[in-house]
Amino acid sequence: MTLTRFGKVAGTVAAGLIVLYGILCAGLYTAMIQGPERFGAIMTRVPDIAFLIFPFESFWISARSGRLHAGDAAPNFELSTVDRSRKIQLSSEWRAKPVVLIFGSYT
Repeated sequence: MTLTRFGKVAGTVAAGLIVLYGILCAGLYTAMIQGPERFGAIMTRVPDIAFLIFPFESFWISARSGRLHAGDAAPNFELSTVDRSRKIQLSSEWRAKPVVLIFGSYT
């Protein structure tokens, strides 16, 4: 194989790998913008090496950044009480008294 032909083959292979990388990145980002259940189901099938090859953290920050900004009103939502005896809406509690939302794990 001549050097010119080798260069063309190498260029074609490199271009193909770049296109494949782009497609896989788009697929990973698309998975990240799905709901938690769907995202979890997809990620259980992704090999661990993907976390080293793809910009996972950058994609995650972008996909999960949300649309709220400082100073925006909190979105209204409904939750069950701990004992599941009733449902409350943020808007109904918000008007009556200050509301503190704590997210975390206590286990």
